[in-house]
Amino acid sequence: MMRLFVTLAVALLSASVQALPQTEGWTTANGAKVLFVATHELPMIDIRIVFDAGSARDAGQSGLASLTNAMLDQGAAGLNADAIATGFDERGAQLGNGLDRDTSWLALRSLSDKALLDPSLALFDKVLQAPDFPAADFERMQQNTLTGIDYEKQKPDAIASKAFYHLIYADHPYASDPSGTKDSVAALKVDDLKTFYRRYYVAANATLVIVGDVTRTQAEAIAEQLTGALPRGEKAAPLPAVRLHNAGKTEFIAFPSSQSHVLTGEPGVRRGDADYFTLYVGNHILGGSGLVSRISNEIREKRGLSYSAYSYFIPLKRKGPYMLGFQTRNDQRDEALSVLRDTVKAYVKDGPTQTELEAAKNNIVGGFPLRVASNSNITEYLAMIGFYDLPLDYLATFTSKIKAVTVDQIRDAYQRRVNVDAMVTIILGGKVSAEPAPGAK
Repeated sequence: MMRLFVTLAVALLSASVQALPQTEGWTTANGAKVLFVATHELPMIDIRIVFDAGSARDAGQSGLASLTNAMLDQGAAGLNADAIATGFDERGAQLGNGLDRDTSWLALRSLSDKALLDPSLALFDKVLQAPDFPAADFERMQQNTLTGIDYEKQKPDAIASKAFYHLIYADHPYASDPSGTKDSVAALKVDDLKTFYRRYYVAANATLVIVGDVTRTQAEAIAEQLTGALPRGEKAAPLPAVRLHNAGKTEFIAFPSSQSHVLTGEPGVRRGDADYFTLYVGNHILGGSGLVSRISNEIREKRGLSYSAYSYFIPLKRKGPYMLGFQTRNDQRDEALSVLRDTVKAYVKDGPTQTELEAAKNNIVGGFPLRVASNSNITEYLAMIGFYDLPLDYLATFTSKIKAVTVDQIRDAYQRRVNVDAMVTIILGGKVSAEPAPGAK
């Protein structure tokens, strides 16, 4: 009975994905890209506006993009942070914001009832178009950021991740941590944030996503309302290409812990990469499917060297990292790292089995309906599609592209794109001898 229930549930979800409303796209009068999906099942609307204003745009002022984004709702059009928060709460609306290396974004979730939506949009308008960057709030947020940076110095996973990005990207804009450093954040001034906002929070640099219980006509009006008063501006300049590594490099970071955090990898794929789906499926088998992946099986199940071992691609505007990692006891890290490297090399050489491939396809395709089961899920996908200029039918064709991947394609892509000997490695943990880990350079 339970199996029948699960089967029916998956079938219903699959049908809902196949019936996913069509994605519509257009450009506003002043150059903002808009993606819209009408969904009338719930009286809700989700809006997200994304700017090419992530930490890769910090230009030597690490933490600038992050602090600019964090300050948007701290004061706007003469309203203070409390008034802004209260204004959304009174109408049952939610304001969100965030940042990564590529993007900065603002989001609004509201009921679609005009009496609630209109004032929520008007307030969202103010936050988006007229932030005040009040000095007192800037100083508070700046201090909070500095406190957070200090706190992360106690977290081995955060230290290892920051070091990994620095090692893999060197002088590329992706190398810097979005939160910045103590020195860089302490040096920031309010005028720096205002200058950054004026340069990057412009219509030509924006992608607006609207999903929910509104018509195309209403969506067009909302798009013009939110972007019409923004300066047209210019798109951000293309980021520099990511340089590949010719040889591997290992960095050991001493940390007072009985456990070691190990990260290894190299530049991987960008969004829209021709090999993306092939590598995505291939990595699901190798290290992306949790406890049933090859890496987990070799490191955890067969040898008991780590509770968690994994690998995944992080696609970005330029080549994001292919990251592989695990945590283990200090005295086991060299063995675990050797097993990880040997496992990846064998996979690059031979690829997966047909049985592994079919299991991976079934898992990915079967789980896909849950990943687009809500308006917020669809909104996030559309933001990605719009920002990275992916085809508007990306969601509709996702499962067919997964099903089309073959063993030969995975083997070919991994042999062209993955080089274990050129990977950089971060080992963070307690020393077990006077020498760094074997293979360190």
